[in-house]
Amino acid sequence: MSKTSKIALAEALALGSNWRHLCYVMLYAPNPEVLFDRIPLRYAVLMYMRFDGRLGFPGGFVNGHSSSLEDGLSKELLNKLGDGASTFTMAPTDYRTSLADAKSEVVAHFYTKCLTLEQLQAVEARAPLANDYGLEVLGLVRVPLYSLHDGVGGLPAFLENSFIGVAREQLLEALQDLGILAPEIVSLLKERVARHKQLLGLGGT
Repeated sequence: MSKTSKIALAEALALGSNWRHLCYVMLYAPNPEVLFDRIPLRYAVLMYMRFDGRLGFPGGFVNGHSSSLEDGLSKELLNKLGDGASTFTMAPTDYRTSLADAKSEVVAHFYTKCLTLEQLQAVEARAPLANDYGLEVLGLVRVPLYSLHDGVGGLPAFLENSFIGVAREQLLEALQDLGILAPEIVSLLKERVARHKQLLGLGGT
């Protein structure tokens, strides 16, 4: 979405019937595994490759007949991720922020959901059987939360991919707010992203 602005949830829900509601979620789980016997992974965080080649969070437009945003999001997750998404329930407490785009009359609602590692692995295993897999969803990917010794490999390199909308910014903010990444690390990563965009001639942050 372009030229979005933050909006309170109550205000977003009071928008006219001509507005469409988009809901998506960052699924994550504590992960005790260690890479190369020396790099603690700590958490597994899921994103997916979209049909347009960009990275984003699973979700979709909520049907107006859904009883709540969370109910609509749960239905979208079943389509995008398959029945692995039936092992958990989206709740109002999982809600984070909303962004409104007046031009397109779309308001996007971002959620984060903490799963067990077994639940997250079930989502990964069953996603290829989902209705939208191979169509809107081209594959799931875990976000590398570490930086390698060269200072590039891991999360810095991952952030140089193309993301839909503000997904990259929302990823970093969520990782900080959830205590997964320290604020000073997030600040350094944001600076790196800004420099990368300038090199590509995209501008902005």
